Formats: sequence, C-alpha cells, structure tokens
Amino acid sequence: MFLAGALAFQATAKPKARHIVYIGLDGWGAYSVPKADMPNVRTLMSQGCYTLHKRTVTPSSSAPNWASMFMGAGPELHGYTTWGARTPELPSRIILKNNIFPTIFQLYRDACPQAEIGVLYEWDGIKYLVDTLSVSYHAMAPDYNTYPTALCEMAETYIKEKMPALVAICFDNPDHVGHADGHDTKAYYECLTRLDGYIGRIIEAVKEAGMLEQTIFIVTSDHGGKGTAHGGISMEEMETPFVISGKGIKQGGEFEESMMQYDVASTMAFIMGLKQPQVWIGRPMTQVFK
Repeated sequence: MFLAGALAFQATAKPKARHIVYIGLDGWGAYSVPKADMPNVRTLMSQGCYTLHKRTVTPSSSAPNWASMFMGAGPELHGYTTWGARTPELPSRIILKNNIFPTIFQLYRDACPQAEIGVLYEWDGIKYLVDTLSVSYHAMAPDYNTYPTALCEMAETYIKEKMPALVAICFDNPDHVGHADGHDTKAYYECLTRLDGYIGRIIEAVKEAGMLEQTIFIVTSDHGGKGTAHGGISMEEMETPFVISGKGIKQGGEFEESMMQYDVASTMAFIMGLKQPQVWIGRPMTQVFK
C-alpha cells in the first residue's frame, strides 16, 4: 500500500541522548556471551542493561532480521523474507516515501532534517534495508579478508569528523567464521574477541569526539547459529544479545522482559523522542531508562 506524499514524523518528547551508536555483529549468538572474551562488551553490560534472550524473527537469517531491527516490524509487514532479500518478496504493508517500508532512519530524517545520520557496513545487503535516501552518508568497507580493520577505521573517522546523531555500524562477522569453522568453536570465539577490540576503538572514538556524555550505545545481532548454519528454529539460532549503555541508561544488568528484533527500532525511536508509525509493532524497552 502506497501513501502519496511524505508523512513527517515529528519529535513528541525530549530526546534521551544526542547520539546513538548502534553496532551490529552478524551471526552473534547469545549462547556465546558467557564464554566469550569480550571485555568492552562486558563493560557496557555492567554499566547498562542487557538481555541474552532477544529473539529473531523467522527465518533466523540476515535480511529479515536486519530489516526488522531497522523497520520496527516483522517480515509479514515489511516483506523481506529471505537471507539476501534486496526488495520485499511480500508487498510492504505500507510505503510512506523513498519506495521503502518506513525505517528508523526515515523517521529521524523527517523529524530532524539537518541531522547527521550514517550507515557503515561490510555486507552489501545492508544498503537495501536502511533507506539510503534518508541517511547523510553510507559506505561499504573493503573486503574483510583483505582489510579486516577497514570498517572499524571508517567508523572511527566518521565519528570523529561528523559526530553523527545516529550511526549504524554493521560488521559481517562472526557470521563468516560461523559458516566456515562453525559456531561455538575456537575460531568463533577468537573472532568475537577481535570484534570486541573494534568496539573498544569505536567507544574511544566517541570519547575523542567529545560525544561520550551524550551517547547511547547499542550492541546487538541479527541471528545466531548452530554448527555451520543458521535459518532454523533452535535457540542457538534464534536468541541474540541486546546490550544498551550510556546516557540515561540504568546500571540495571540483565532484564527479564521479552524482546524481539523489531523492538530495537522502537527503542531507538523512544531515545529520539519520536512517535513510531502505526504499522510498526515494536515496543521500546522503556525499563532500561532512568
């Protein structure tokens, strides 16, 4: 269903923070967190709130779940139903502008036309799910195998130069390692430790940019995995971590309330003080805020 003309989403409440830094790790299963050596993530967990029981939408594969995190609804509504979907296989229930189901980036752009909004990624499928017409800047990192630190370096530079109000940084690992070496393997945990180092560097870049006191960090994932695959309905595939820390977030530790992928977009909209569109079914995790 297409609605002619853009509907502007105005801020309805005072923002909780000036900046959101969203970091997504493709294929990071919640089962791994107790065993992983991730000191920077653990610091965010201890200083903020988290759950290890956020559930994917089905199938537990990339495009449906990245889309759900950015679009505040599941595949039944946004229409992206398969791993590498670039366009909806089901007609999107509604399109307001830019020929795409409304995303968190679209809502924020309509409310704050001058805001700096960025999306940086390693998997090219991300650019089809974020509404690139609503962002200020989007860029794909060079091949991970050739230049493994490229996305981290891009994020550091972008944060320090542009001080974005909203940036999504989407790493394509540990998914590759999960497929090649297997989930819950030595190689998988070594990959998580490397990624934790990149997260530490991104946090440091936020500090150097003078943004830290007004930033909320979100670290999460699209799906987990089992063996060398994902897409099924095992808990190893279906449960993903959600970590939130920073300005105005309680030092509350693990929370018990249920959470779905599409609640991520709703939580970001709540941070920004935005009213979400009726078609979104996500719920903000209001319990994590002071």
